[in-house]
Amino acid sequence: MKEMNTDICLIRLGNTNIIPVLDPAIAREMLKRQDAIFANRPYTVGSHALSGGYMTTAVVPYNDHHSGPGKSVNIRTATQHYCGNVIRKMMFSRRFFGEPTPDGGPGPMEVEHVAAVFTALKYLYSFCISDYLPFLRGMNLDGQEKIVKDANKTIRNYQNPIIDDRIRQWKSGERKEMEDLTDVLITLKDSDGKPLLNADEIKNQAAEIMIATVDNPSNAVEWAMAELINQPELLAKATEEIDRVVGKERLVEESDIGSLNYVKACARESFRLHPMSPFNVPHVATQDTTVAGYFIPKGSHAMLSRYGLGRNPKAWADPLRYDPERHLKDGVEVVLTEHDLRFISFSTGRRGCVAALLGTCMTTMLLARLIQCFTWSPPGNARGIDLTEKEDELVLVSPLTATAVPRLAPHLYPTITN
Repeated sequence: MKEMNTDICLIRLGNTNIIPVLDPAIAREMLKRQDAIFANRPYTVGSHALSGGYMTTAVVPYNDHHSGPGKSVNIRTATQHYCGNVIRKMMFSRRFFGEPTPDGGPGPMEVEHVAAVFTALKYLYSFCISDYLPFLRGMNLDGQEKIVKDANKTIRNYQNPIIDDRIRQWKSGERKEMEDLTDVLITLKDSDGKPLLNADEIKNQAAEIMIATVDNPSNAVEWAMAELINQPELLAKATEEIDRVVGKERLVEESDIGSLNYVKACARESFRLHPMSPFNVPHVATQDTTVAGYFIPKGSHAMLSRYGLGRNPKAWADPLRYDPERHLKDGVEVVLTEHDLRFISFSTGRRGCVAALLGTCMTTMLLARLIQCFTWSPPGNARGIDLTEKEDELVLVSPLTATAVPRLAPHLYPTITN
């Protein structure tokens, strides 16, 4: 689209109109003024498999249901498993499915589970020919259907036994107090006092929650750390802010987030410049409409370009430069959401991210803890971090590895437990 010098176009795939959008004004009109029209989701092989046949909320078609010397550290592994740990703790009251490694790291079960989650995310809305030529479904021509189904099976093999046992505990009266999101889903009642969700719906909702919470924070933090290590003067400013607000006698806490504007600006700039995927989750027009003078037929898939919005020179000066200070304004608290859609961190509108607050907290806490607890530098004799992206994804071509030196008192580095 850059080569065509346009911010919106129409691509015909089979019987489906695909409408990529790079312009923030057009994006705002779609997801704000005409949000009701673009509230639907498309049928895809990936979303159908991962939602258990559309028994969840985020990806389903819209209906009434919605209203010392230093140690080399693989930061991608750390960020991905941090996010997995957080949501497993919230969902199942446990960080691990099995035993962690002796140093508190993820065991083989967690490694397999998180790998399956990120595989599912990679293919959730990737191009699959059978999504546009439905008669090809089931033939697995490009291999995606099997990959998605295998990843989905792995995720559920770990999660479903926990849910089955929890349902049994509630039915037997063994469990009486709610401790986590699984308990909440099991105990939800409708207006007649009957269970709102059946067992399959609970399992599918749990899988969707897991998938929806891990990639955005981990990707933003990995890219932010790579950029900050390459620009040590920016890393020093973030470190100074944390030392000033929090000090070095305790760890950053959730209550500190509102005062860490520079750290949040670093995360916000990472969301802008390095989105987790090229496009936002598709929105399907439920009726014919006109957007910015362009006729949009009913059934068209509107795909807002995360990559194009965040790097649009009409919205951002010097858009390819990582500059957290562009988000700082005197007396204004920095937030990670962008309601004007000049970039997309957590989407807006009636199909927006319902967990934007959780995502903000996870992203800021993870980035702040990494900056507070360690002094960072490129690994070995490297002069800097290679910021090259993978050809088929918007992640670093190699997982971010950097040298970390503890900078706080030893007692502030707790051992992770289950």
